[in-house]
Amino acid sequence: MALEITDSSFQEMVLKSDKPVLVDFWAVWCGPCRTLGPIIEEVASDFEGKAVVGKVDVDNNQEISMQYGIRNIPTVLIFKNGEVVDKLVGVAPKEVIAEKLSAHL
Repeated sequence: MALEITDSSFQEMVLKSDKPVLVDFWAVWCGPCRTLGPIIEEVASDFEGKAVVGKVDVDNNQEISMQYGIRNIPTVLIFKNGEVVDKLVGVAPKEVIAEKLSAHL
């Protein structure tokens, strides 16, 4: 299951992670985000133990959203060693997301 990441847990869960981290920036009211949600959950399950998969609700965590310039949602960022190494904006098929995450394992 994808982890809930907040402004206060972001540094510990994402920036200090020893594994690649996929972060889905989303909001409850966003239709495409609801489409992407189950895909993110599947990716979380598939990569369990190999990568961290989490979600940031942009309405409740504006500090992190602003820091990373999230203007459109859903936006998926992939972090490795505390740095953004890849980005997807909009809904993408599971295969595309898994391939991008696999490239950073």
